[in-house]
Amino acid sequence: MEIPPQEAPPAPGADTDTDAEADAEAEEAPAEAGSPSAASPPADGRLKAAAKRVTFPSDEDIVSGAVEPKDPWRHAQNVTVDEVISAYRQACQKLNCRQIPKLLRQLQEFTDLQERINCLDLKGEKLDYKTCEALEEVFKRLQFKVVDLEQTNLDEDGASALFDMIEYYESATHLNISFNKHIGTRGWQAAAHMMRKTSCLQYLDARNTPLLDHSAPFVARALRIRSSLAVLHLENASLSGRPLMLLATALKMNMNLRELYLADNKLNGLQDSAQLGNLLKFNCSLQILDLRNNHVLDSGLAYICEGLKEQRKGLVTLVLWNNQLTHTGMAFLGMALPHTQSLETLNLGHNPIGNEGMRNLKNGLISNRSVLRLGLASTKLTCEGAVAVAEFIAESPRLLRLDLRENEIKTGGLMALSLALKVNHSLLRLDLDREPKKEAVKTFIETQKALLAEIQNGCKRNFVLVREREKQPLQPAASMPEITITAPRPLDEPGDLPAAGAQNGAPGPGPGPDSDSDSDSDPDREEQEEEEDEQNGRRHQPGRKRGRAQARPARSPLRPAATVCPAKVAETTESPAEEYTLTLDTTDHVVAVALLA
Repeated sequence: MEIPPQEAPPAPGADTDTDAEADAEAEEAPAEAGSPSAASPPADGRLKAAAKRVTFPSDEDIVSGAVEPKDPWRHAQNVTVDEVISAYRQACQKLNCRQIPKLLRQLQEFTDLQERINCLDLKGEKLDYKTCEALEEVFKRLQFKVVDLEQTNLDEDGASALFDMIEYYESATHLNISFNKHIGTRGWQAAAHMMRKTSCLQYLDARNTPLLDHSAPFVARALRIRSSLAVLHLENASLSGRPLMLLATALKMNMNLRELYLADNKLNGLQDSAQLGNLLKFNCSLQILDLRNNHVLDSGLAYICEGLKEQRKGLVTLVLWNNQLTHTGMAFLGMALPHTQSLETLNLGHNPIGNEGMRNLKNGLISNRSVLRLGLASTKLTCEGAVAVAEFIAESPRLLRLDLRENEIKTGGLMALSLALKVNHSLLRLDLDREPKKEAVKTFIETQKALLAEIQNGCKRNFVLVREREKQPLQPAASMPEITITAPRPLDEPGDLPAAGAQNGAPGPGPGPDSDSDSDSDPDREEQEEEEDEQNGRRHQPGRKRGRAQARPARSPLRPAATVCPAKVAETTESPAEEYTLTLDTTDHVVAVALLA
């Protein structure tokens, strides 16, 4: 009797479920008659598994559902001041952090919460991480034009949290983070993300906030790829070296940035200046470049001049104040000026240019057809240099403003300037020192005073001629056509944001020594001018402070007006930079006159 063969038991650890699944699939597979698999079963007695199938749902069934992103402004609908204050206080209690009295006072003063509020001022308040987190209850309900975080002792955590909030809620168009030296790499990384993602952010002030080697790549990438910034302040940010190289390389492709402030960064005359020269070669959108208080030197100016030659359009203001430039550098600049077609404001103040440098610069200035404002304060000029300046004045049909303060210009130089003004019909303001210079002959002191009066009258005459050409009753800015008779100003005289505090640790805003205030003019003469103004139907007004909503204040010793109003003369500011604006409506364009610092 034969015993039928039995299947061997499964080996230990074998997957019995796999065998059962294979058997089930084999049973479901249709058996074809005469197929080798059906006629010849495997030696181990198990059926061979059929091929697996993969099926996909229909297009309508692929997406089972969707979740709408959260609306960042779901808390801002018809919000009231009491609701904002209550939410902020509850957040402070929850996070166990102190409330900011300065913030609460500002919140109580807000009225129109539907539009962007002018300013949120937290300057000087110490903001740690928890305090920053509590501020989200404010940012999620209110938007601002200016958020001032100057000198708030931000660390990496607090800075990252705040920048993420400002990016998500689009909280500000102007942001001031100056004098925060400890925001670190993560803080700058969050700031770069904010710069790249926030379409409303147009102005960033990061003065005295170090941007070091390990943080610079984030900011450079943000500026290169996408950024809505139009104004960037990086004064005293330790940029010399690799950070400046990354920044300049990124800005070659940036078409949005209009104003770049790089003062007090110890930029050298070699690699740093070479990067700036390359930037000017490729970027034709930048309008203001402020390089004051650096170490550009004559060698660096040669690189910058190579870039200037390519500026057919674009750069309007170049500030080279206090860069140890000499007559050698003026030779490079004199050769570059005939090629520039957009440069209107050139500030060379506080450089030892000397008479020889002025002679090297003269022919380039005469050949140039765009320069409207020239700063030569404290450039070691004497009467010989003043004669070269006078030759330029006599040949220039466009020059509007000239600053010659803090130079040893005596009787001979003043005489040359006075004669030049007799043939010049464009110069509206010429700045000279208050006191006449000492002369060997005492009678020359009175001659100097008479020549100063003649120069003043020449500027007045030019202003009257401009007004007559326009055939419109234009109102001049305070003492606009007069000579500014001032005492010397300190070296670090550039201005600052009114609400952002003084620059580089200087005191807050206030009228500087060169402002045309009532204290600088003779009372009898001023009273007589007021009577003449009233007879002509005009009203004399002293310079008034410029608010944030009107225009951005100058941060350089010399820069063009930020706001131009055609068909009238707009008297704008008496800020720390003493910037006034004269606007002349012409048939072709509007000419803005911005005074030197």
